[in-house]
Amino acid sequence: MTQSLTDSLSEQLKSLHSLGLFKSERILESPQQSLIQADGKKVVNFCANNYLGLANHPKLIEEAKKALDLYGYGMASVRFICGTQSVHKKLEDALTKFLKMEETILYSSCFDANAGLFETILSGEDAIFSDELNHASIIDGVRLSKAARFRYRNNDMNDLEDKLRENQNFRHKLICTDGVFSMDGYIAKLKDLVALKEKYGCLLMVDDSHAVGFLGETGKGTHEQAGVLGKIDILTGTLGKALGGASGGYTSGKKEIISYLRQRSRPYLFSNTLAPVIAHTSLKAIELIQDDNSYKNKLMSQTKQFRSQLRSLGFDILDGQHPIVPIMVYDAVLAQRFSEQLLEEGLYVVSFSYPVVPKDKARIRIQISADHSQEDLDQALLALQKVAKRLNIIK
Repeated sequence: MTQSLTDSLSEQLKSLHSLGLFKSERILESPQQSLIQADGKKVVNFCANNYLGLANHPKLIEEAKKALDLYGYGMASVRFICGTQSVHKKLEDALTKFLKMEETILYSSCFDANAGLFETILSGEDAIFSDELNHASIIDGVRLSKAARFRYRNNDMNDLEDKLRENQNFRHKLICTDGVFSMDGYIAKLKDLVALKEKYGCLLMVDDSHAVGFLGETGKGTHEQAGVLGKIDILTGTLGKALGGASGGYTSGKKEIISYLRQRSRPYLFSNTLAPVIAHTSLKAIELIQDDNSYKNKLMSQTKQFRSQLRSLGFDILDGQHPIVPIMVYDAVLAQRFSEQLLEEGLYVVSFSYPVVPKDKARIRIQISADHSQEDLDQALLALQKVAKRLNIIK
């Protein structure tokens, strides 16, 4: 008799447990912030994408309450029917001006922005050149397209150029990359990518979800940090990380591209409009970071300090300057044990293993937030050192 689907899945779940690959969800009983209540215990949170500490900021909470009175709770519609309010247009305009792009379109998430991009603007006559470590949303979006696909090694400009040189006969060529590779904290070489896109007549798309709000002199993202403002054709990003941590995403770019996405992008046409309370409150988040650089400056200063201290303790961390700080453990079971014992010491971090990262590249990913105090950072270092020595991860 053919094994039932549920029996098959049950066996696979048991295997995930035994290999240390099963992902458990801990229940938070408090707002998202540096000190949280998780599974009945107060712990310091070092695994959220709350880079600027705005997820529970009093000014954003105040604006969200105002928004409910001004615009209501939800739109119960897609944009082109009766789901567009003035606040959605205000947010699109604000993002366009902030990012120094031509036009912007909102989505319910950046995953939807990426999923609705490639199949809409490209066809079988075109080609996509994608970094091997791009986010799953880019990978899935590329798969939906009929364009030819070429994958180049992470941040390897020589490999990318070889593929561009060998495939010049396509009608349109699009290079796509994460601005920041979220499992490693590596930043894309945008200056080199711009040079290659101009040399070979390509378009360049960047997903800047893990950079918008705090990288670059004024927090615009990797394109500002790399000095290539105005040279990126398509920029996607999220409102769900540094910009308040709620939800929502966007695509910014050439006005012709954005206009066409409004006509044909399936996640935009067939998904409910972003809740107006999020749109309104996101405007306040953008205003906050434009008016006050202290959030960004504190985050980057703490990141530099924390990375240096981890190295001095003997941890194997990936190089970089981003507040994503991966501590390499390599073994998935050991990484999971590390995470569990850190929680017992009051430090909430998550282990990452295959398929989220390559096999035998398991790690603990620390994420610094401007909401962390010096005491939080000191507590984290003590806990990391104590548990790592116990597990023979460091000497």
